Amino acid sequence: MLTPENKHRILILGASGFIGNALYKELCSYFKTYGTYHISNKAFENNKHFFQYRVEEDDIFEILEAVKPSIIISCLRGDFYAQVIAHQHVAEYVVKNDCKLMFFSSANVFDAYSKYPSYEDDKTLSGSVYGHFKIKIENMLLRLPKRKVVIIRLPMVFGTQSPRLKEIKEHILENTPIEVFPNLIMNVTTDFKMTQQIHYIINRNKYGIYHLGSSDLVHHDDFIMEIASLITSKPVRFKNVYTTNEDRYLAVMPKTNRLPQHLQISSTELLEELDNYMNYNS
Repeated sequence: MLTPENKHRILILGASGFIGNALYKELCSYFKTYGTYHISNKAFENNKHFFQYRVEEDDIFEILEAVKPSIIISCLRGDFYAQVIAHQHVAEYVVKNDCKLMFFSSANVFDAYSKYPSYEDDKTLSGSVYGHFKIKIENMLLRLPKRKVVIIRLPMVFGTQSPRLKEIKEHILENTPIEVFPNLIMNVTTDFKMTQQIHYIINRNKYGIYHLGSSDLVHHDDFIMEIASLITSKPVRFKNVYTTNEDRYLAVMPKTNRLPQHLQISSTELLEELDNYMNYNS
């Protein structure tokens, strides 16, 4: 008998990256889970569930036909134009098959707004190339049948293996200044909590737009200084970067698609999670 836990075949595009690999580790024990990896990452060569894929050169159709996924999770990185083409092909596959697409977007789809946090149904508007690119794919996917699409908008994601945490550690090690944005108000999340949330969305067969950020807001400079204090008790150098004289928001908050309380996280809980990990591994 097929249960919700084993009926799905999941394909994670970009499964060798930080977020994609965290998702693979969370889901592979419960579902038939496959992933793509970039040629530069040799660690996945011998994993029979991983396919080598270069978004700038390779055709995604071949992998889709080989896996026949019921859920495609896109955490792709790489050339923006090539990603748009790849998502057009994925969208065609989703329309023609019994398949759902989960696309990982970003708080940057709202980076032209600065006065308030952003909610799921707010109109997207970006002043950045990255934000424009994410909006372009979002708009393409929002034309698909509603029940076939999940758009995940993420704030800054931290975790024990996150590029952001590694960068902070490198600055501390080399005694170089860490850039902080004193006027930036944001929310945050961890890879650990995010993967639990995605697992829930899959199990409950949810669709629509989800904002998976912390339930509270933090100033960028305060938060990064807190993380630095968890890493070392020595003095750390910071460089204040002011993009505006007023507070600006870059936060994705849930309103229409709220997850259960046990799947929510606060910035304080995030710091405690990182602190526990560092103490355990020190």
